[in-house]
Amino acid sequence: MVGPDDITAAAARIRDMVRVTPVRTSDSLSRIAGGPVWLKCEHLQDTGAFKLRGASNAAARLGDVAGVTTASTGNHGRALAHAARQLGLPAIICLSRLVPQNKRDAITALGAEARVIGASQDAAFDEARRLRRDEGFALIPPFDHADVIAGQGTLGVEILSQIPDAGHIAVPLSGGGLLAGVALAAKSLRPDIRITGISMERGAAMAASLAAGHPVEVEELETLADSLGGGIGLQNRLTFTMTRDLMDDLILLTEDEIAAGIRHLALQDGETVEGAAAVGAGAILAGKLRATDGPLVLILSGQNIDPARHAAIVRGAA
Repeated sequence: MVGPDDITAAAARIRDMVRVTPVRTSDSLSRIAGGPVWLKCEHLQDTGAFKLRGASNAAARLGDVAGVTTASTGNHGRALAHAARQLGLPAIICLSRLVPQNKRDAITALGAEARVIGASQDAAFDEARRLRRDEGFALIPPFDHADVIAGQGTLGVEILSQIPDAGHIAVPLSGGGLLAGVALAAKSLRPDIRITGISMERGAAMAASLAAGHPVEVEELETLADSLGGGIGLQNRLTFTMTRDLMDDLILLTEDEIAAGIRHLALQDGETVEGAAAVGAGAILAGKLRATDGPLVLILSGQNIDPARHAAIVRGAA
């Protein structure tokens, strides 16, 4: 399992590998939400997403390996490629065909191989497991891994160091690595803080698994929140249980609500984010999330969206 001491150790380990990202208030969202809303600008992290924290912590703990591999919807792969380059390790990132081209290109720009396998995260994972078995690569999964969760947990510590009176944190929810880490860190420091997970209606594997009471497979569908796609693994060891036990609320959004969040953050707050990072704003705009438990923190988890698609969403054409 993962404990608060693991997060403390991760913070020390990755101090020189990641940046402290800024926080800022959103006047427009605060008015709509009925209380203070803070934006945790993790999309300004190196590699453009929070994933660098977990990938760096896990990679830094490796011994003698032939290289590193993973399966990813894009951001974890990019983060692992960045960490591998810092550590001088080869990296092969396995992706499904649903991963946008801009995210594939960002991985190869860091010197890693972006290997496209099949039409699902599960197929990509099969190739990553083969690389581990046959070629001696270390497999660092995107969420269900103790070192990854501990690395993501450093974000929760950082939030409360910057906003000590935060009463509620809204976390984009996919496989649960970010939510598990942030919730563990935040509730260890402030047991009364509320944690809300937010995902999309289309193919939200964690939401379906929680409803079923155990990990289940879901069909992967195209969504504006592509970083939240993919399964949680039928043999999930950590994040399903941690999400179930630590999350207070779950919100699901339509594609139009996600697009509204992207558009609002661009036009009202001047922040360019991908769909997964816009779910907190989308939930507020849809009337599904309020700032009634003290200051509300929205984690802007990434900015790796295709510029042309972002422009179309902002002008209301997509």
